[in-house]
Amino acid sequence: MCDYSLHAERTRPAKVDDRLIVRQFGWSARGFAASEDKNVAVCLLPGTELSFAEEVRKVNFWPWSPPTIRHKTAIFRKVNQHKPTAHHDALEFPDGRIILVTFWNSANRRRCCSCR
Repeated sequence: MCDYSLHAERTRPAKVDDRLIVRQFGWSARGFAASEDKNVAVCLLPGTELSFAEEVRKVNFWPWSPPTIRHKTAIFRKVNQHKPTAHHDALEFPDGRIILVTFWNSANRRRCCSCR
């Protein structure tokens, strides 16, 4: 199921080997979309493994925080489940960092390598 912020968008479940991008839906929500149809949000299941074509970039809110995450793999997680109006979609990286998808740079291109 997609993040609550994407409920007004057209959605579909992720498939193995989807080529995904991060894009902005509406005025504030970021989520995954298939590269061939950017108007449909792609919903990932918790535990889905992602591999990236290049190092991941996040929105850089603070100058002392590097915008690049030095990993090319992550696992999709649901966080903040107890807060119904908080963003829930996040990725966990091998170093343990968990970053909300809404804080990702829209230029990121990803490939879904396995779905559970």
